[in-house]
Amino acid sequence: MLTALAGIAARVLPERDEEGQGLAEYALILALIAIVAIVALIFLGGQISSKLSTVGNAI
Repeated sequence: MLTALAGIAARVLPERDEEGQGLAEYALILALIAIVAIVALIFLGGQISSKLSTVGNAI
C-alpha cells in the first residue's frame, strides 16, 4: 500500500532540483570561512608577523 502511494506521489509531484541549492550552500560556507579568515588576519596579523620574524631570525 505504501509503495503504491509512493509511486503515485512520484508521478504526480514534480521532481525537485536540489543541485543548485547544494551549490548555494557550499558558496555560503566558503564565504563564511573567508570572512572568518580575513577577520582573524586583521586582528592577529601583527602577532603572527612578529612570531614569523623571530623564527626567521633564529634560522
